[in-house]
Amino acid sequence: MKVVVGSDHAGFLLKERLKTLIGSLGHEVIDLGTHSTESTDYPDYGAAVGRKVMELAGEGAKGVCVCGTGIGIGIAANKISGVRAAVVSGASAARLARAHNDANIICFGERLIGPVVADDALKIFLETPFDGGRHARRVEKLNELK
Repeated sequence: MKVVVGSDHAGFLLKERLKTLIGSLGHEVIDLGTHSTESTDYPDYGAAVGRKVMELAGEGAKGVCVCGTGIGIGIAANKISGVRAAVVSGASAARLARAHNDANIICFGERLIGPVVADDALKIFLETPFDGGRHARRVEKLNELK
């Protein structure tokens, strides 16, 4: 699977850690930046990840966004049509984001989540399928929102 990653400066260190994990799980990493802890703007990276995930949607690509809280970069990603970015706090939220909401981007706040918790949540996110069923109708309604 192709996994698109992006962060601002406040999420850079966690993004770098998660890239290593993604590679170790056998997935291809597409890193859209940032590439240092020098101050940057999270909307640029959230939108870039969202656009790339949608470009690769036919291949089943997923995305990972990281900023200080995960909130701003997630809002930016969700501005892109078809993106369902979820800010998660742990493995349970990651599993439900995939299973019930068919989230295609997971968002983390480096200042709010520990690295081991983020690792676990990301693994669960990448391996959990969408349940479909009653959830498919709801996801379709999300997709129709403008």
